Amino acid sequence: MKTNGSTYSILVLAIAFMLFGASTVQAQVLNKPVPAPNPNIGSDDPWDAACASVGYNEYYVKFTWMPPMVSSNNEFILELSDSDGYFGSPRELARVSDKNTILDFKFKFSLPTDTRGENFKFRVRSTSPAKTSPASDAFSMYFIDYKSPLLISENGSGSIPSGGEIQICGGGSVTLKPHNIPNAGTYRYNWYRSGTPLPEKTESITVSDPGMYYVELDYGSVCSGSANTLSNTITIGTGTSAGIALNGPSNVTVCPGDTHILEANISGGGYTYTWYKDGNVISGPTVNANTYTVNTSTSGFEGAYAVEIGGSGICKEKSAAVTISATGSYSVTLANQENIVLLPSQTKTLSVNTTATSPTYQWYKNGSAISGATNSSLNINSIGEYYVQVSQNGGPCTAAPIASAKTTVVSPDSFEFEIDFVGTYTACENTDATLSLTAIHAVSDSGAKTDVTADLQSSFTYQWKRNGNLVNGETSRTITLSNHEKNGFYSLDGTIDAFNASSNSMEVKLKVNEFLQITTNGTVLCEGGEAIVLTSSMDLSGKSFEWKKDGVVIDTSSESLTASETGAYELILKEYDCPLASNKVNVSAFDESLLVLDKPKDLIIIEGETKTITASGADSYEWYDTGNNLLSSQDSYSFQMEGEYLLVASFGTCTVSRVITVTYRDMFSIPNVITANGDGINDLWVLPNTYSRDPNVLVTIFNERGEQVFSQAGYENNWPQSTTSFNKQSMIFYYKVTRGGKSLKQGTITVIK
Repeated sequence: MKTNGSTYSILVLAIAFMLFGASTVQAQVLNKPVPAPNPNIGSDDPWDAACASVGYNEYYVKFTWMPPMVSSNNEFILELSDSDGYFGSPRELARVSDKNTILDFKFKFSLPTDTRGENFKFRVRSTSPAKTSPASDAFSMYFIDYKSPLLISENGSGSIPSGGEIQICGGGSVTLKPHNIPNAGTYRYNWYRSGTPLPEKTESITVSDPGMYYVELDYGSVCSGSANTLSNTITIGTGTSAGIALNGPSNVTVCPGDTHILEANISGGGYTYTWYKDGNVISGPTVNANTYTVNTSTSGFEGAYAVEIGGSGICKEKSAAVTISATGSYSVTLANQENIVLLPSQTKTLSVNTTATSPTYQWYKNGSAISGATNSSLNINSIGEYYVQVSQNGGPCTAAPIASAKTTVVSPDSFEFEIDFVGTYTACENTDATLSLTAIHAVSDSGAKTDVTADLQSSFTYQWKRNGNLVNGETSRTITLSNHEKNGFYSLDGTIDAFNASSNSMEVKLKVNEFLQITTNGTVLCEGGEAIVLTSSMDLSGKSFEWKKDGVVIDTSSESLTASETGAYELILKEYDCPLASNKVNVSAFDESLLVLDKPKDLIIIEGETKTITASGADSYEWYDTGNNLLSSQDSYSFQMEGEYLLVASFGTCTVSRVITVTYRDMFSIPNVITANGDGINDLWVLPNTYSRDPNVLVTIFNERGEQVFSQAGYENNWPQSTTSFNKQSMIFYYKVTRGGKSLKQGTITVIK
């Protein structure tokens, strides 16, 4: 007979109940997930490592669990650990809600594109009830997002040497680095020298030992080879120094604009030359380029220059540096470099600072020299573009005049303000906020804007507005708000001379500075327990509000809410611009395992001794005897007498009952010999307390012919009786001890007269 997965699961559950009973099936058991074959590629073998890519990213895991059945709204969630196998922040891979009657099924999932590691694990989590499976075994898992051969070159320059060979001198080194992979620094690498793995896992390595070097991306112990990223090979050789150096002195001083040529002491031979300034490449490598012209007309030409030589038959080496410095240079700095707004009837002063020796000055407006403007400062009363040219009239060098930066003087057509929040502000999260003027723009008749904040912010008079209305007393550049009742759209107006300026509008939405609390008579749901009712600390009459469970609105009209399902409950008051959220109350399902006893509930004691059982986990406790008499309300009780006792533990509105059975431990065994000679010693057949004086226990004795000679329920250790006679010196009897027809003990008794 064929059955589908659901029918099979239900059959398994039924069999479990028949074989073990309802009391045996206590709670769901979630087994650890294991890899499963992909049914879409015709393979019967489960995967042992995941090497995903854009072209293939489909995997399966098998998951099994045991009843009782989960809730109908349950979801099973497949989660992935981090690369070290930890579930501190698990990632969800798959979620199913239609497998709640299937005890054996598969999850289908894809690897996240940033998955890289050797020790990823899986687990499965159910939501109702909330349980988590054990973690799976660890697996090598990589998403291979780059799967082309790498190309390596010196310093990742992209220039692969002829024949793939680089010669270095003794004590020298070369840095190898891939140059054709995006985001190279985000990967780990496997470097090799002549087939031997190297310990470095970084993007680049610096080597000095001879050998053949190559690299591949490190996609783990399984996936690296399938990615096909193995690079070209660079052969490093060593040789004798060619003695490369720069001709001339090691320190050179030049005038700005003068020509200076650096020359290597080795030329010809088809060698390549790479020129450096302050350790950075500025030219090359270029064949036969044994000279380099320093452009002293460029600012910042000063520095330490060196050359590196390489080529067939010689080893690569770098010369000692030659330091080039400037003499006779000077700086020119305009004191008013910002653009200047010139209001009607205003006069502004421009000034210049310079380090020139015996300087002379010439000011320019709109590119033309201003007649007579030959001082270090200039008074202006008209708009235009201004700068100054400074000449040096002393020192070792004769240099061309240096012009300052240009500053633009404008006459505004209007002004605009910009306002913004000061510091961090998030709508409906802050309880206070500060707005401030951040910029003043002068706007020309053509619409061009010039930032004049520093020049004019102290010259304006200000007025704040809220929703277009004046805010009394707020006449500074800054306004601070700390009450949600002041929420609204704010703007800033200003006045200077005949100009009026307005700002952009900024909406302020402050969080209500009140506390909304919901309380409850309990947080644990249990069958037959008191209903869990959530109530608000505020009167909700006539107000707009929402009750939410797990972030979803479930009620908008009830002033109190009865929680009938597990979840996180909260109340949202919608009376304000920013909704006011209450605290969250987490309602969970009751779990009887919360009650813990420190000793077994079947307690065996020696008659006359006392044993104490202590309970924990509940809010309160009550201990009862078989007559329903309350013995104690403490968390522990000391037992001295045999019998059955009842413990009732309360968890809020939920209770758990435990029956405690106390029995005496037998200190001796059933005797099989008695001496009925009337001396008062061993004259009677005495049973342990387990079988004597119990009205439910029947003791029956038979003679050797199988005839019943004695029968008593609640045996009082009184056989043989005084009227019993024995006609032999030694006689054998048979006994049987039963309870409810079930045999407890049987054996023989030898009676010696």
